[in-house]
Amino acid sequence: MGKGRLEAFSDGVIAVIITIMVLEMKVPHGTNVAALAPLIPVFLTYVLSFVFVGIYWNNHHHMLHAVQHVTGGGLWANLHLLFWLSLIPFVTGWMSENHFESLPVAIYGGVLFMCGVAYYIFERVLVRHHGADSELSRALGSETKEIGSVVIYAVAISLAFWYPVASCALYVLVAIMWLCPDPRIERLVAK
Repeated sequence: MGKGRLEAFSDGVIAVIITIMVLEMKVPHGTNVAALAPLIPVFLTYVLSFVFVGIYWNNHHHMLHAVQHVTGGGLWANLHLLFWLSLIPFVTGWMSENHFESLPVAIYGGVLFMCGVAYYIFERVLVRHHGADSELSRALGSETKEIGSVVIYAVAISLAFWYPVASCALYVLVAIMWLCPDPRIERLVAK
């Protein structure tokens, strides 16, 4: 199958996810700077989640440039990823409304963990379909970054029950690791 519909559908779902997140930021009732203060946790959580969704969209886009077609398994793996991404607005709102309390921070990390697992599965399904000697497989090479991210998420989830702010710092660390599009695929796309 061609990959066009998968790309278009994924782009649409991700656009809706971002739209839902921004709608969670309620307009303050005051007209001074003090009226914005209660929105600080909401805004910070929104920024972090926006960055994560943007990272997934960016890397998803780059990875699909490296493939020619997808299978039914690839479609399902992509839907699995989109499912977990679609939960980001909910956990973002819950975490910000509760000012980074332990359980919401841990559940937020759980959703990020599952997004990472789902992305890894999607990547592996594409590699298996295109073959171990495919350009995609060669471009991806080591799985250190993917596995490292999931391990950091697991540590952050556990840490959330004692130091939720430290968990959030680890979530930011993972975002920084993935902020630039995957350079392995960038090199492949540039060829």
